[in-house]
Amino acid sequence: LQGPRYVSPAPNGGFVVSEECGDVKVFMSSRKLLCSLSSKYGHQFGNPAGVCVDADGSILVADEQRRTVHLFPEHGAPICLVSAGLRRPTGMACSSFGHLFVADTGENCVKVFK
Repeated sequence: LQGPRYVSPAPNGGFVVSEECGDVKVFMSSRKLLCSLSSKYGHQFGNPAGVCVDADGSILVADEQRRTVHLFPEHGAPICLVSAGLRRPTGMACSSFGHLFVADTGENCVKVFK
């Protein structure tokens, strides 16, 4: 890993890690690299920070530089979930009730999205 920042468990026993170098890596339960999100999806991150995995197994990534949150489904193209209202999104968590919690260090608060 190159500058690991945030980590989240994945439903299959693996985990997801954001890196300072501008990528997000997905690992299997055996700790072997499964994929890089930028390679798999052809997506360019500015500065990926918080990561989490929802109940469907989709990976969500907060991008500090671009001030966005993207969802990366197992199949299909990435979806921008939040494109406005964030100054500096960092940590994230998904709830079992369908809520997304985003720590916005630029505004010193936690924002909740449904």
